[in-house]
Amino acid sequence: MTDTTEPGPASGRPPGRVLLIEDEPNIATALGFILQRDGWQVSTHSDGATALDAVARHAPTVVVLDVMLPGRSGFDILSGIRSGPRPDLPVLMLTAKGQAKDRARAEALGVNRFMTKPFSNREILDAVRDLAAT
Repeated sequence: MTDTTEPGPASGRPPGRVLLIEDEPNIATALGFILQRDGWQVSTHSDGATALDAVARHAPTVVVLDVMLPGRSGFDILSGIRSGPRPDLPVLMLTAKGQAKDRARAEALGVNRFMTKPFSNREILDAVRDLAAT
C-alpha cells in the first residue's frame, strides 16, 4: 500500500528542503519562518559567490533565489544550477525588479517560477509546494 498523504505539518512529515538564497536579512527571516511553519526544512545563504556550493551542500528539494546578491547575480547562479549536476532542480526566482527583460532572461536560463516582490505568504507557499511536486 502506498502512502498518499500530503507532506506537511498535518502528516507529521516535512515536505522537503528549501534553500533560500537571499541577502536581505528581514526577507530571509520572514520567508524562513513562513516555510518552516509549513513544515519545510529551511537553510539560508546570503552570498552569491558561494551559492552553488550551498546548493551542493544542502541538497534542497527547491531553491528560492534572489536576483540581486553580493558576489554573483541570481541569473549566474541559475545558469550554474542548470549546467551542474542537478539541472532539473526546481528554482523560484524572486526580484524587486519586475521588469519584463529580467523575467525573459530568467526564463531563457530555465527558471521554473518567477515572482516579484512584494508577494503574499500564500503565493510563496503555493509556489514552493507546486515546484516540489514537479
